[in-house]
Amino acid sequence: MNLQQLAYIVAVDDCRHFSLAAEQCFVTQATLSMMIKKLEDELNTVVFDRSQQPVVPTPTGEKIIAQARLILSHVNRLKALAHEERNGLQGEFKLGIIPTLSPYLLPLFLQDLLKTYPQIKLRISELTTEQIVERLYKHQLDAGLLATPIENSSLKTHPLFYEQFVVFHAKPDKKNRKKYILASEIDVNRLWLLEEGHCMRTQIINLCELKDKSSQLHQLDFETGSLEMLKKIVKSTEGITILPELAIRYLDSEEKKCICYFKPPAPVREISLVTHPHYPRIKILHALQSCILAHIPDQMKSRQQKEIIPAISLKAN
Repeated sequence: MNLQQLAYIVAVDDCRHFSLAAEQCFVTQATLSMMIKKLEDELNTVVFDRSQQPVVPTPTGEKIIAQARLILSHVNRLKALAHEERNGLQGEFKLGIIPTLSPYLLPLFLQDLLKTYPQIKLRISELTTEQIVERLYKHQLDAGLLATPIENSSLKTHPLFYEQFVVFHAKPDKKNRKKYILASEIDVNRLWLLEEGHCMRTQIINLCELKDKSSQLHQLDFETGSLEMLKKIVKSTEGITILPELAIRYLDSEEKKCICYFKPPAPVREISLVTHPHYPRIKILHALQSCILAHIPDQMKSRQQKEIIPAISLKAN
């Protein structure tokens, strides 16, 4: 048994196809198949059910592949740790970020990070919470920026700041407009939400107690993962939506007049840097964390956390 064989079975599990896995590993299909067969013979068990298309792991194979991923991740940690100690902050860093955070947070710190650490090659993917969590467990991302806590997750969470939710009205009634609003006062028939799969949608549903109310709130059924698109829909339909606090700085003067705050203690979401529990590149994590916090208002870092809205519940991986 060797590390190359373990890498091959992980590749087949990812691709669910021997030919595609061979391409990914830069070997011929015959070589990959032969090496996997030798591993199966050594373990005296079948890792993949080849009678199905796409190929799937056998029940025992799933457990073997999980251990293979763990072994390979430990080897990669050793390599990454030695490389960082020897060469400092450089190389590729893969970062996942949720769509309700990326357009407002990334412009704040990206230029500073890239200028300060010119040897870092940053690869950023805008993904849902579930996608980020899955890729972290598979070691396909170095870290994720997302709303926490994430229930039933063994990932390591590094809280950064706490962001209030605010209400965005199309045309607020100036005569009756209050300085603060309660969640119970929001007209859910005018409320526009993100599509399924976004943690902020789950948080707003919890906040506005929409679980037991009809999901057919509008004559128009429109799905989007973009808060910027939701703002446009709100304006055209005289509706309401909920925005994260960082979005306010990107509103024009007229749009800022359409913001209403929740009555204290306002509901907030915790934004964290999330990694695999044994992620080794601590120096680059600290650099990223410091760079982000340098551009976040102090009140968002020191805010009392009494009304954190849970992000999303996931099955343990």
